[in-house]
Amino acid sequence: MSDVTIYHNPRCSKSRQTLELLRSRGVEPAVIDYLKTPPSPAELSVLLAKLGKGPRDITRAKEAAEAGIAKDLDGEALVAALSANPAAIERPIVVRATAPASAARRSRSSTCSDCSDPLCPSSRP
Repeated sequence: MSDVTIYHNPRCSKSRQTLELLRSRGVEPAVIDYLKTPPSPAELSVLLAKLGKGPRDITRAKEAAEAGIAKDLDGEALVAALSANPAAIERPIVVRATAPASAARRSRSSTCSDCSDPLCPSSRP
């Protein structure tokens, strides 16, 4: 079983690029097509805790609006709405069993450019 999981949308170019990048660095993640197998509200809450983010941070505004998710929804209600409408979840999400590896909007850090962690957005192959 892999220590790394990617919540993947095979139709998304960024998600495909992230999966390819992981594999090119020798990481074979568990792949969850979250549109076919959406995370439950409880699972999504665990992911958010690992990422240190709130539900609004992983919400795709356009897709949320299309799904009828109210802009003022937050907390557990937004988590439940995202679970019921997984296309509104920002992708990809990559996590380790013990800690977050990356999220779609994570920026490169100038403080760890020499990092050897293959999942760090700043590491170089």
